[in-house]
Parts: sequence; structure tokens; C-alpha cells
Amino acid sequence: MKASTFQTVIIGLLCLVVAGLSGGLYNQYQRVTELQSTTTQQLKTLDTLQRNASALKDTQEKLQYALKDLKQMVDTGEQQANTLDPMLDQWAQEIQELHDGLAARAAAADMTALSARVDHVAQQLLNLKTPPSFPPPTSSTTQLKQMARPKPAPISPPFSVLGVEARGAEHFLAVAPHDSRSLTEVRLLHSGEEFGAWHLKALEPNAAIFAVATHPDQTVQLP
Repeated sequence: MKASTFQTVIIGLLCLVVAGLSGGLYNQYQRVTELQSTTTQQLKTLDTLQRNASALKDTQEKLQYALKDLKQMVDTGEQQANTLDPMLDQWAQEIQELHDGLAARAAAADMTALSARVDHVAQQLLNLKTPPSFPPPTSSTTQLKQMARPKPAPISPPFSVLGVEARGAEHFLAVAPHDSRSLTEVRLLHSGEEFGAWHLKALEPNAAIFAVATHPDQTVQLP
């Protein structure tokens, strides 16, 4: 074989080897590039997971703090409840005492009115035992004049006369509205006081004299 032909074969073989090596290197380069790309994506994914893990850890810590605060609030609420229970019991006792006091006052007021009624009844019994006083006789002429003079028709008072009650040296006329059903509505009138338009002028042994506007004096007999 000639030297030129051998060189040509050698050069061709070298070209083939270089071409094969170039192709292999290119394939290795592509694989390395793909591995680098895959590694970069995995690193990004790992970084995302790390951030998520950090955020999850922060959330867990916040939840732990919130749970701790909630537990403290529950403990505080229990302490306040333990403190309020005796106060509520004390308030309930005070309210009951006020209620009992008001009931006692109402009972005392009823007893006072009842005592007034009893005194009135006692006074009526005394009046029944006392002989009535009759007016002095008048002359026949005066009687004829009184008989001839027309008397105005009496008007009905807007109250019922219960009797006369004595308080020491003072005497009071006990009256109440016609439709009265309670002792608290009983009134004791002294001379000079009035019930509506009826002004008490004087108390006599068996009657009460009232001044009424636009009417002559009215005489109300005592029971």
C-alpha cells in the first residue's frame, strides 16, 4: 500500500473517531443540560417546599399562641365566674330583703287603714251609746215660717261617709269614694279641708256641714 493511501485511510479513520467522539460528547452535553434543568426545577420545588414548611411552622406557632391565649381567657372566665357567684347570691339576698321590706311596709299601711276603720267603728258604737241631743223647741210662728219656706233639694256627695275618728282632741271625718274597695282610699277630713268640690265647714254630733260651690250648705248625716 502506498504511503498516500495509508495516510488517507488513517485520516479517514481519525475523522470517523472524531465524529463519533463529537456525537458522544454532544449527547453527553445534552444529558448534562437536561440534568441541570431538572436539578434547577427540583431546587425551585425544594425552595417552595421549604417556604411552605416555614409558613406552616409560623402558622403552627400562631395557633399555639392563640390556644394559649384562649386557655388564659377560659381560666380568667372561670375565676370571674367564681367571683361573681357569691356576688349574685348576695344581690339575690338583698333583693329578697328589699321585697320583704316592701311587703312589710304594705302590710303596715294596711294595718294603719284597718286601725282607722276599727277606730271608726268604735266611734260609731260610742255615738250609738250617747243619747242624741235634740234642738230646742221653736215657736209655732217660726215653725210655720220654716214650713212655708221651700227647702232646696239636697245633692248627693261624691263620697261615702264612714264616720268620725278622734285623734286626741281633734276629730276627723272618715270618707271614701263610692266605688272604693281598698282601705288605702279612705281619707280623714279635718274642718277646712275638702273632697273635690265639697268643703268641710264643721262637724256636728250627728252631721257634717259642707260648703259646695253654686249650692247652699249641705248637711250630710253621720252613720
